[in-house]
Amino acid sequence: MSRSSHSLLAVSLLSPFTRTHADQGSQLYQYSYQLYQEDNDRIRVESHYIRGSLSLDDETDFRFQWLSDAISGASPTGALPGGLQPVYSEVDDLRIGVMGAIARKFGDHRVEFEVSRSSEEDYLSWGFALSDQWDLNEKNTTLTYGINYLNDSVSVPLLGEKPKDSVDLFMGINQTIDKNTLASASLTLGCNEGYLNDPYKSVQRTDIVEIPDGAGGTISLPVVNLYRENRPDTRFRQVLQLGARHYFESAHGTLDGVYRFSNDDFGVRSHTFQLEWRQAIGSKLEVTPFIRYYTQTAADFYMQTIDGVPIDSPSEDPDGSSPHYSSDYRLSTFDALSGGVKLRYQFNENFAATAAYERYSMNGKGGSDSAPDSAYIDANMFTFGISAEF
Repeated sequence: MSRSSHSLLAVSLLSPFTRTHADQGSQLYQYSYQLYQEDNDRIRVESHYIRGSLSLDDETDFRFQWLSDAISGASPTGALPGGLQPVYSEVDDLRIGVMGAIARKFGDHRVEFEVSRSSEEDYLSWGFALSDQWDLNEKNTTLTYGINYLNDSVSVPLLGEKPKDSVDLFMGINQTIDKNTLASASLTLGCNEGYLNDPYKSVQRTDIVEIPDGAGGTISLPVVNLYRENRPDTRFRQVLQLGARHYFESAHGTLDGVYRFSNDDFGVRSHTFQLEWRQAIGSKLEVTPFIRYYTQTAADFYMQTIDGVPIDSPSEDPDGSSPHYSSDYRLSTFDALSGGVKLRYQFNENFAATAAYERYSMNGKGGSDSAPDSAYIDANMFTFGISAEF
């Protein structure tokens, strides 16, 4: 491999996202297919993505994305196993999403405005985002800040349309430490308001039904019923992410590490640790093994059943008022470990292909803050893609 090839590959390994925005006069088009399959015939998602970016003039870029997700399979209802209530319900849906963004340079600033739309059979979401990238210190320092807004409408069975709004404020910094090292930090503050329940998740309760015994008395029979979950109607989130990336010249590879801390007023606190090694093999192939560990605490209102909740009759139309309760396993305390490998092959200066495999596994930590073991998922993810740049 020539020294110039080494240099170009080092830039690619150190800054894998440098081609996110179109260079002057360039066009980039990408197609990818992803298969997500949970074990035991649980959820299956087949996704198709078409992305592109192009330079409209010396100062203006445009990018777009179209996606299609076909979702099917079984998902936990929230009922405990071993009873008469169904533990799983069948899911069958199609999500279509489109996004368009235009960016323009103003001196050291790059301002971008983005519009997105996502629709499912029972869900419609409109999104808007405005951000600025500000290059400082001879482009060795980049500040990024902006705002995201989502306006969602959820179609809840038997209850009609329910609104939900989300606002995220974010800021971050990317800093070049030396020719082989980059560091980054970002902070996101987000607020959700409106219908925050999952309309297909339930929580069970053992109710006592009195029936006549035929002799003037009654017989008490325990009956397990399912009720709609009731989460708060507001949620405030904070996410801090730290990252560092170093290129090892002797190995022609890059070590990339990320730590993310998330906290919200649901009571969910999480930590994410991720490491990946991007290794150049020759001048055309890049191999990236990676591993990710995630752990979270349970929401304050997570519970396997509401048998002990002091409430006469759970509402059929929960409005977010107290008491709150949910048995959604995603709000329980659990650990998740995933790992895999990504491949990228550059055929020539115009065409490249990518492939990836990832194995994902969740595990509860036991106790009342964890869901039954059968609720947690193990899944495989396969991704294939091609790209063309001119």
